Order: sequence, then C-alpha cells, then structure tokens
Amino acid sequence: MPTIEDVAKQAGLSRTTVSRVINDQPYVAEEKRQRVKEAMDLLGYVPNSSARRLRNQKTETIAILLPNITNPFFSHLIEAMEIKASAWGYRVIICQTHEDEKKELDYLELLRTKQVDGVIMTAVRNEWSKIKPYLTYGPIVLCNENVRGANLPVVYVDHEQAAYEATRHLIQQGCRHLAYLSGGNDSIVAQNRQKGFLKALNQSGLSPVLDEKMEGAYTIDHGRDVLHSLVQHHPNVDGVFTGSDEVAAGMIHEAKQLGLRVPDDLAVVGFDNQAISLLMSPSITTVEQPVTEMGEHCVETLVHYIEHPSVLFRQEIVFRHQLLVRDSTQQRVTMIS
Repeated sequence: MPTIEDVAKQAGLSRTTVSRVINDQPYVAEEKRQRVKEAMDLLGYVPNSSARRLRNQKTETIAILLPNITNPFFSHLIEAMEIKASAWGYRVIICQTHEDEKKELDYLELLRTKQVDGVIMTAVRNEWSKIKPYLTYGPIVLCNENVRGANLPVVYVDHEQAAYEATRHLIQQGCRHLAYLSGGNDSIVAQNRQKGFLKALNQSGLSPVLDEKMEGAYTIDHGRDVLHSLVQHHPNVDGVFTGSDEVAAGMIHEAKQLGLRVPDDLAVVGFDNQAISLLMSPSITTVEQPVTEMGEHCVETLVHYIEHPSVLFRQEIVFRHQLLVRDSTQQRVTMIS
C-alpha cells in the first residue's frame, strides 16, 4: 500500500508539501498541488481520512434528527440534506426519535461526545431549556419547526398561514362543517396549523367539528378510521383539512366505499404534495413545501457554523409554500406567499 512518502517521492516534493495538499491547506502553488494529485492517482494513494479528522478535531459528520423516516416528507428532506452534505464533504447520521423525548436527548449526546460536528433537528419534543445546553458542544439548526425562544437558525414555512389559506379555500368552496386532522397536538407544527385552521373558521363565524380520533393521524389507515368516525358521529361534515396527503388519500378512498362523493359531499385538503396526491382519483388539493430547498439551506447553514465557529443567533428563514388546488376541492391553482 503506497504511503505519503511514496507520493512525495513520485511528485518530487517534500513530505510536508504533500501533507499540506492532502489537508487542503493554503500557500501551496497550484502547480505543486497538481503534481501531488497526479502522483496520488498514479500510485492509487488514499489519504487516511480518520487521521485527518483527528488532526482537524472534526468528524466531518452531521446528525439529522427526525420523527420517522417512513413519512414521505422526511424521507424527501433527508435525501436533499444527504446530497448537499456529501457535496460539502460531510457524512450524515440519520437518527429516528419516534417522537420520544429521551431518544431525542440521547441523540443530542452525539454532539456532546464529539461524535458529530453539528445537528439538524427536523422536529422538537423536549422543552427548549433541555436542548439549549447542547449548543455548548456544537451548532444546531432547526428545520420545519419554529421553536420560540430558541437562539439559533430556524428554517421553515409558515404552517399557520398555510393552514389558514387551505381552510379559507374550503370555506370558499361552500364548506361549513370543517374538521382538522392533526399529527398530534404535542407537535409545534400541528399546533401552528390548528391556529391557522381556527383563525379561518373564526373569521367566518364557524365552529370546528371535533372528534376524539382526529389527533395522531399519520397514515392511510388513520384516514380511513377517522372518516368512519366522522360519518358515524358527525354526518354533516363537508370539509376536512389534513396534515398529510396519505391521511387525505385514506379518507378519499374510504369515502368512495361509503358512497360519498368527493368533493360534492366531502372536500379534502392534504399537505406536502406527495406523489400519492396526484395518483389518487380525484387528485388531492394539497399544500406544497419547497422540501429540497429547505433541506439544502439547513445543511449550508450548519456547515457554515461548523467551519466558521461563532455564537449562534436567532435567524428565521421562512420559505414560501404553495396551495395546489386539484379535484378533491375543484378549483384552479392558487399561489400563497
């Protein structure tokens, strides 16, 4: 196996110069850098990345915390983050918290024990006071959830406004008995969407349809179950805003089985513009987030703080969302800013 001395001999340069090129240090002439790279290619020399990371006191690894990778939104987000991180020379560790507070803190220990250089949190379950101490050990960026009082970069869309616009759209279609299906009220995202939903109803003098099964709805099966409950206990419901296209798809599928017409008897709005939203018949009106752009910006922001350490400060980056109006509510496309 070739060594750094072999590369130096082949390039006709000192070992120190070769080392500086390998570690991408400044003040090395471009002609010498090229000679080193050609020698490395010729000999098949591969730098010892582990040793280089130790010298730099960096792991070149970031941790991404998310509730569940099976959710299409998060899998899409992770893909965008991994591609961008790789382009910057970083690896990613995917950490599924399953919305467990202890698991969330356990994964943050990776930062304290120097196993990762930084962390991106796509969901937050603990109080900010429990997370804040970890900033002592490295940068953290929040994605998707806007935690008040958190002095660090936050990348998200305005979920309250998105929910407000989606609910207003349902009301404009003539819906008067509306329900909101959330992923769980312990989620900041779900809470903000509920605020937007209720704001739209209040402005129109309407009251929400409430059902015990409407919280914790994530999947197609959840959508089916909730629809059955609504039909049984609230047969007058005529519009539903859901937090997921999968839930919306489950409701629409089950509505057909029960002889309900969508959107004539029941209008349905999803969230995230997943592939299933176009495959369903009728196609699902949904709120689209710029997932790729959000993921890329999170990585860029985190890497900046890793490579240029400084005190984190409150920085809100709010991306635009778009309401894509389709057959499940029958209207044309509407833009939201």
